[in-house]
Amino acid sequence: MTWLRALLAAGLSVIMPGAGHVLVRDWLRAALFAGLFLSVSALFLPIDQLAAAGPITSVDDINAYADVMAEETDAMTQFFLSFIALFAAIDATFRALGHSPGGTGDTEGLTCPECGKEIDEDLEFCHWCTARLDPVEPDAETNDV
Repeated sequence: MTWLRALLAAGLSVIMPGAGHVLVRDWLRAALFAGLFLSVSALFLPIDQLAAAGPITSVDDINAYADVMAEETDAMTQFFLSFIALFAAIDATFRALGHSPGGTGDTEGLTCPECGKEIDEDLEFCHWCTARLDPVEPDAETNDV
């Protein structure tokens, strides 16, 4: 299930950077990647030519947008957008697999076996990734008689 979630996070991040982070509930990174992608798009894409192409109502309209993007967008802009999407996909994949950036893994309480984040002892599920947790049983005391 973790690999499927990681692949889905990567695929969503390729389509729209930040969407894969929404899947893994990393809201700050989702906003960061989406904002970065939209900012670069607004700065470098030919918005006036895309707006002149009109609304998308058929496959021919999608082809018209693709033609405008291919003809009017320089290589540097395509590189920036591709780099952001690729970096977001890689980051979302690692986050979905439970690898935290720069973390040593030292936590004070219980951690989830699926995502590795710290959890509350009273819950029967992880509130981060919703994985079901086995109840923690207190050590059985043995009476020596």
